Amino acid sequence: QVQLVESGGGSVQTGDSLTLACTASLHTFSRYTMGWFRQPDGKEREFVGAISWRDNRTYYRDAVKGRFTVSRDNTKNTVYLRMNSLKLEDTAVYYCAADRQGSLDRLGFIPKNAVNYWGKGTVVTVSS
Repeated sequence: QVQLVESGGGSVQTGDSLTLACTASLHTFSRYTMGWFRQPDGKEREFVGAISWRDNRTYYRDAVKGRFTVSRDNTKNTVYLRMNSLKLEDTAVYYCAADRQGSLDRLGFIPKNAVNYWGKGTVVTVSS
């Protein structure tokens, strides 16, 4: 059974940095586009950023561009989300996602219904 396990969440203050990691039990991890979504309390889950398996190109939602960085290490089956200059509005449950359909390269983001596998999430709380 495929598992995506996130780690690295926690409570930080505005302006701080945090790095999330997601390790996947995918035999063909290197052929999956890997992404991050988040779900603020009471709101819908939204795309944050992702990295293409084809060329490691990255895509982000506008609100995090320049602050967040997605990277991957195929030797460790792990994808990372480096978050800098955190804001109150970054508070959410962050989910790792794996997409084998190539949506990212076509659309510039991963639609929720294109995700093949989800992690269970890790909480990030930003306070002032």
